Amino acid sequence: MTVIELDDVRKIYRSGTLAVEAVRGVSARIDEGEMVAIMGPSGSGKSTLMHIIGCLDVPTSGTYRLMGDDVSRMSEVELAEVRNHRIGFVFQQYNLLPSLQAWRNVELPLTYAGVGKLERRQRAMEALERVGVAEQALHRPGEMSGGQQQRVAVARALVTNPDLILCDEPTGALDTVAAAEVLSLLQELHRAGRTVVLITHEAEVAAGAEKIMRIRDGLFVGDGGLHVGAGA
Repeated sequence: MTVIELDDVRKIYRSGTLAVEAVRGVSARIDEGEMVAIMGPSGSGKSTLMHIIGCLDVPTSGTYRLMGDDVSRMSEVELAEVRNHRIGFVFQQYNLLPSLQAWRNVELPLTYAGVGKLERRQRAMEALERVGVAEQALHRPGEMSGGQQQRVAVARALVTNPDLILCDEPTGALDTVAAAEVLSLLQELHRAGRTVVLITHEAEVAAGAEKIMRIRDGLFVGDGGLHVGAGA
């Protein structure tokens, strides 16, 4: 099954008479269970593409389908529903709430989804166990290492059982050892059948994916931008 289908997607930002085409007609397909890295330097368009894939923004033209549904034409309310239920996000800076214990950070998407209290806690604890930090459940972010915080962020991404795990520079704030551990965790999730998309500028991170799609100046480069990574 195809999870992501981009068809001639373009994104133009306008400021007065100035128009900047950040993404310039991108087409791609990512199937269920694949682990794909979208790699490019600063200003390449990868962040804009990440926002479109994550339903944080919509294309100016073209079509984006998620699991067959055309999300490029959805309303803000519909996009929020997709973000909460169908996409699990992992960000560079973790985006954990410092005042909440780990398990409460993980349960947040379920709270927004209206899941009952007992089920929320059970699923949050199961997600923490899945990523190997169940012992940190009662700790707040400031009491954990960077690697532990990112594992909690991955647990939060998993807790809704999403169609897609979307990672934006997931190892960028980590030291070498912690980065390798988080990348290994994402590879393990991929081997278990999860669809994982990494947005990165780091060749070492991209090499851990099954496939690499290189983007430059708003376009995929090479053979459709597609290359086999070391994680295949």
